[in-house]
Amino acid sequence: MTLSFIARPGFSLLSRLLAAVLGGYALASALAVLLATVLSAPRAEAVLAGIQWSFAVYVAAVIWAFSPVSLARIWAVLLALVAALLAASGQLGPGTGG
Repeated sequence: MTLSFIARPGFSLLSRLLAAVLGGYALASALAVLLATVLSAPRAEAVLAGIQWSFAVYVAAVIWAFSPVSLARIWAVLLALVAALLAASGQLGPGTGG
């Protein structure tokens, strides 16, 4: 079985669209969670700051997904950033113990 469908322009556009929408959303959400977890402001203000920053990061991710960078690099960087942000929020967040 060959993977000739990967070389088609439609696949490239669909992959970039998915990276922009889904990858950008995942990145923005992970940043919002991290900032809401680590900021030393009151809880409501920390959550609001995380959400506000996530809008800017989402727009940057969407723009970058359609830049002339290889698809593999776009997906790799997006997934690595999401994993790193979620791992950091898990490590830096408050403990689950009572």
